[in-house]
Amino acid sequence: MQREELEEQLAQGVRRFENCAFDDEDLSRLDLQGCVFERCTFAETSLFAAKLARTQWLRCRAGGADFESVDAVDARFDGCDLNNSKWRRSKLASAAFNGCKLTGASFEEVAHLGIHFEECLLVGADLRGFSFRKATLKELDFSDAYLSGCDFRETVFEGGSLRNAVLKLAKFQGADLRGASIEGVKLTEAGLFKGALISHAQAAAFLRELDLIVV
Repeated sequence: MQREELEEQLAQGVRRFENCAFDDEDLSRLDLQGCVFERCTFAETSLFAAKLARTQWLRCRAGGADFESVDAVDARFDGCDLNNSKWRRSKLASAAFNGCKLTGASFEEVAHLGIHFEECLLVGADLRGFSFRKATLKELDFSDAYLSGCDFRETVFEGGSLRNAVLKLAKFQGADLRGASIEGVKLTEAGLFKGALISHAQAAAFLRELDLIVV
């Protein structure tokens, strides 16, 4: 569906779209507030500065899509493929991502108060400066993600992984890391976990990094 056709549908009051292909389209600055997209594709689509507040995205595929500067407050993404999507300077307050693939996604300078991720792949994603303070993070795979400056204080990890993530200046005081994989954490970063709760197995892994034998 091309931009012009979408605009015509919106003008007629249509707010639900199923099995539509918007691949490579320029949908920048469109007012899509309250729309529902189900099993639609947005590969490499530009949604720059679009109004996406309260939208619902159900099992959509939007690899490489550009969401820069969108207003997606209270938007919901369920079971979507959003690999390598770009969210720079977007408004994502109270947005929810459930069961989504966000590998390589970039979240630079986003407004994210109350954002919620659950059972998502965030492998290699750029989440620098995010605050997850006091949140419960369920099955989030942060492997190889850029988490510099993130606030994980008093956060509970239920499953998930921080394997080989970039953690420079991240804060973990009071965090419960027992449910997460923290393999690959460098000894130079071990101090970041001061005051965090880890398991005996995780502590043993740190000691093995020092070439100490744990018996």
